[in-house]
Amino acid sequence: MLRQEGWSGFNAGETAVGWCGVVLHLHRTAAASLPMEAEPKLSLIADRGIEGDRYLLGAGFYSKKPEVGRQVTLFEMETLEALARDEGLRFGPHEHRRNVTVRGVPLNHLVGQRFLIGTVLVEATRLSVPCLHLEEVSGKRVFKALLHRSGLNCRILRGGFIAVGDMVRPAE
Repeated sequence: MLRQEGWSGFNAGETAVGWCGVVLHLHRTAAASLPMEAEPKLSLIADRGIEGDRYLLGAGFYSKKPEVGRQVTLFEMETLEALARDEGLRFGPHEHRRNVTVRGVPLNHLVGQRFLIGTVLVEATRLSVPCLHLEEVSGKRVFKALLHRSGLNCRILRGGFIAVGDMVRPAE
């Protein structure tokens, strides 16, 4: 069952148990400063990245600093809603520059854990950090608003296709 409420009830160091979420939006781009393109599905390649995406192609903003744990990135829809509600900031799924926008997935609590996006197995390596490049590309002052809620970086352990509407859940 998709869990709708927020995740503010977790304490530091707690593990998220019993959650299940859904993929709402998928994006990729061929180069660092190009707009993110919405896609109905993406091909994730184990230990490499997303087919056609800037980091697999070596054309990302951080491509000169390769990181195995940045093969696919996720972002919470709940954060976009909180930015609009609390900060008056309208920031769309294509603007945060992450690949997968989800609902019902406690991203900040998944570092070090494995989970499934559809049938693709990923391992969360670290929380994403906002950068000033995001403000340059979007034209919006979001750096401070995204501190500690800028998404999750993951390594792809088992590849395959993911699609809008796929379930996101803990690996068994």
